[in-house]
Amino acid sequence: MMTETGSVDLAAFCPRYERAMSIISKRWTGLILRALLGGSCRFSSIAAYVPGLSDRLLSERLKELEVEGIVERRVYPEVPVRIEYVLTLKGQELRDIVQVTQVWANKWLPEG
Repeated sequence: MMTETGSVDLAAFCPRYERAMSIISKRWTGLILRALLGGSCRFSSIAAYVPGLSDRLLSERLKELEVEGIVERRVYPEVPVRIEYVLTLKGQELRDIVQVTQVWANKWLPEG
């Protein structure tokens, strides 16, 4: 919701914001997005980037992000078939959110 000055009224409930947070705040999603910000990745590369993430849950999260139009699954008809995941333009626009979250974490959270 916008105020008279054109800024966002952060005190008012916003269903779009709630939906966005429900998408990107699911466990492991932020790390999956961060892995994909480096460019296209194979399933095994993402799994290696996110320690503790099961293959089943990684597959589920990638499908959810694909349905939302944030991730694109690319299949290359080679032998064996090669599958890579890449952020769409919609997904790339999350870069600033990931970066500002990292800056905040560096400032306010202890290492470990």
